[in-house]
Amino acid sequence: MTTTLQATSEHAGARMDSFLASAMEGVSRSAAARLLSEGAVTVNGKPAAKNDRLSGGETVCVTMPEVTETELTAQDIPLDVVYEDADVIVVNKPSGLVVHPAPGHPDGTLVNALLHHCGASLSGIGGEKRPGIVHRIDRDTSGLIIAAKNDAAHLGLSAQLSDHTLARTYECIVVGNLREDSGTVDAPIGRHPTDRKKMAVTAKNSRQAVTHWEVIARYPGFTHVRCRLETGRTHQIRVHMAHIGHPILGDTVYGNKKPVPGLTGQCLHAVGLRFLHPRTGETVELTCPLPEEFEKQLQKLKNKA
Repeated sequence: MTTTLQATSEHAGARMDSFLASAMEGVSRSAAARLLSEGAVTVNGKPAAKNDRLSGGETVCVTMPEVTETELTAQDIPLDVVYEDADVIVVNKPSGLVVHPAPGHPDGTLVNALLHHCGASLSGIGGEKRPGIVHRIDRDTSGLIIAAKNDAAHLGLSAQLSDHTLARTYECIVVGNLREDSGTVDAPIGRHPTDRKKMAVTAKNSRQAVTHWEVIARYPGFTHVRCRLETGRTHQIRVHMAHIGHPILGDTVYGNKKPVPGLTGQCLHAVGLRFLHPRTGETVELTCPLPEEFEKQLQKLKNKA
């Protein structure tokens, strides 16, 4: 499959691998570099290298490799299955569980668990290391995540992800008191200019990102917030809340570097998921309770109020 991208004047000076990572959903900078090294990327019809820089106005074509059979091992890792049928499975992912294998996490992931639970019935469109995976949740974020059991379901759900009919709702505890009762953060997100492991609100090599939020409860120095994603960028809620001065409690990347006692990740939980069933077209709306660690933090705040 070939994807055609159009560079604009805003991309002038950007490295090719950085441009691809920001312009293509699910493609990291290292993956972009690999595509470039394999000759899978052309600029105005000519092969491109990862350190080539754009001047703006170029047509960039990326030929993605064919899906190959996964060599991942199935592992008997307990799953909290919230919904399952012949086409999709929805799991309440615990904090600390990586979604798919990556450098440093070759196994022990949600994908390994799904392979054990579902057998060979996961969609291959997600790629060699991400069979069935339609969207991701950070390792230290908990909550609902959906996977596809066949390619038709995967295509349908991916389309809903793009046109925002697949709705995801999160709850979080943020540091500080938000002045308003609700609001929207509409700020583009791309790779951090100096720390490639982080994302940031930036106008350069970024993509539109929109997060809607509303206050659930207020406590001294903290606020319990519900967030709804309109887009789904990497670390979106974490970056956006930090951007408006209210980082998520326990987020040691975008907030206070000191871990919170009794909390293994950040207080961010995907509490709700709504989608149109890819086979029947019927609306499926699911929720799951807050994890015990999250509830304990809320109770601590209530006791101090």
